Amino acid sequence: MKKITAYVKNHMLSKVTLALHKIDGLTGVSVTDVRGFGRGNGEKGSDYVDYKPHTKIEIVCSKGIVNDVVEAIEKNAHTGLHGDGKIYVSPIEETVRISTGERGKMAI
Repeated sequence: MKKITAYVKNHMLSKVTLALHKIDGLTGVSVTDVRGFGRGNGEKGSDYVDYKPHTKIEIVCSKGIVNDVVEAIEKNAHTGLHGDGKIYVSPIEETVRISTGERGKMAI
């Protein structure tokens, strides 16, 4: 299992979500509004940091669809402008569905 965490521009969320809905085997997506800054924001040593709003997308899925999920996010979040976002892929050691006690792939 893998966890995909993506940061995308807020106005790109609908387009990304529609693309994710087309992926067989994807069981869910969590979305959070966040603020942050990257390399291009502010000057080093400045007394002010300009936080930019973004949307954080979190997905836990099987290894078999990771590439499809990453490609869907990358393609549909791309504007070609600075600050389009980032995608991170991490391993998941264990998953437990609280309501049933299911573990592993069955709990996704």
